[in-house]
Amino acid sequence: MVAGIRLAEVNDLGYSLQKNLEHLHLRRLDRIWIENPIFFITACTHERKNILANPKSAAILVEEWMSAKEHHDWYIGRYVIMPDHVHFFCAPGNEAHDLSVFMKFWKEWTSKKIKKEFRIEGHVWQREFFDHLLRSEESYAQKWDYVLNNPVRADLVKESDDWLWQGEIEIL
Repeated sequence: MVAGIRLAEVNDLGYSLQKNLEHLHLRRLDRIWIENPIFFITACTHERKNILANPKSAAILVEEWMSAKEHHDWYIGRYVIMPDHVHFFCAPGNEAHDLSVFMKFWKEWTSKKIKKEFRIEGHVWQREFFDHLLRSEESYAQKWDYVLNNPVRADLVKESDDWLWQGEIEIL
């Protein structure tokens, strides 16, 4: 076939798939069903500004994570706050909105508070965020060990336990 022509096919579940021969890369899946999913999230500051690993920013982030269950029906597990990005694990409750909706609200509220606290103009967060759905063969503990050692790999501390900006809101 000629590049640029769209082809329709049906996968083994009966869903119609569109392929564009100009873009052979994989597209993000809209829906995956995993019972009790846990997501691993990374969100970076705009232009990778070092504004997060301090008592005031950490308090704002943790406060929003602690209210996530009540306001958004999202449960926040372990987290690490780095100077220019955060890593955290989260899981939706029964009434939760999509992850992208939750992240939009989380970024919006943390941005407002951080901007007010530090008198920052412009953006606090990058527009996008990285999300990874932990699958059954993956270990939450293994991913946590990797994330927990980020401050050590970044030469911010000698031992991961010495990093002040880490914790756990809920046991996932």
